[in-house]
Parts: sequence; structure tokens; C-alpha cells
Amino acid sequence: MSELFNLLNTLSESRSIWIYLFIFFGKLLEVSTSTLRMVLINRGIRAVGSMIAVVEIAMWVVLAGTVLSSIHSDPIRIPVYAVAYGLGNYIGSWLDEKLAFGLSSIQVVVPDEMTAKLLGEALRAKEFGVTTMNVQGMSDKSHFMLLLMIKRKHLREALELITSITEKAVITVSDVKVQKGGYVRGIKAKSQKK
Repeated sequence: MSELFNLLNTLSESRSIWIYLFIFFGKLLEVSTSTLRMVLINRGIRAVGSMIAVVEIAMWVVLAGTVLSSIHSDPIRIPVYAVAYGLGNYIGSWLDEKLAFGLSSIQVVVPDEMTAKLLGEALRAKEFGVTTMNVQGMSDKSHFMLLLMIKRKHLREALELITSITEKAVITVSDVKVQKGGYVRGIKAKSQKK
């Protein structure tokens, strides 16, 4: 372990390109994992999020120490650190989209019963669980709402299917923190498990 600290100390005193690459890619990795950690914790995956936090804070201490130890003699480290921080946030949010942890709730309001039936049938054919109900808008005119609870990784597929059938739909998507009961494609209900 002392060899690692000696290496880090030697590296932090250096003014070679390697120190800037170490700061840049280290901060990029640290902030990306930080973004994922927050997403995991917000979606209820606390144990994994907490384990990531341990690694993340260790990286932060090393990187911040590397920048702060030479703040006056090598000020170029500051913009390298700052740019990596910004880019790390971007990459972390991109990774969140790609990994798509958790569930989403989709509410689709359509103007008529025929469209609601057509949408419901198409969504069910793709194994999405759909609940349909009659609702009323501001003009007291009857509309129909379809409710879906889906894995986030299926969100794009569901939205593309909905918009391919009707462009008149009003669609809202919400993240789901807790889901109990009902049908979600790809998740076997506890009552169905043997």
C-alpha cells in the first residue's frame, strides 16, 4: 500500500502529461460513477449505491489532493479537473439512459375510445401491461387514458409504438420509486413464483 502512495506522491509532484491525464480520466471516472450512484440510490438500489460511494470518495480524496497539493505551482491542473468534472456529469447521465435502471410509468391520453382500444391492443400484443379508463378533460369532453408500468429499458419501444399509432396522444412519463402488484413485462410477480 505504501508503494501506491509513493507512486501517487511522485506522480502528483510531476509536471508531465501523465499527471494531467491521471487527473482528467480519474475525475471523469469519479463523477460518472457518482452520477450512477445517485441514480441507483434514488431507484432504491441502496446497497450497490453505497458500495460505489466508498470507491468514489477514495477517488475524490486522491484527485482533490493531487490538484490542491500543487495549486500554486501548477495551476493548469484546475481547468483539467473542472473540464473532467463537467464531462463526467454528461457521461454519467448518458450511462443512466443507456443502463436504464428502474421502472417508468406512462400515462397516455387519447381523444376517442377507438384509438384507446387500438393502442391497448397493440401494447398488449407487445406484452405491455395496460390499464384503460375513461377520463374527462377541461371541456367536459370524454377522453381515454392508458396507464402503463414498464421497465425503463423498454420506454423508447413503448413510446415509438404509441406515436406510430396516434400523434394526437398526450403522453407523460414518470419515474417510479415503488411498484407493488400489477403486471410489468420482464418482471415475474411474486405471487407467480414457485
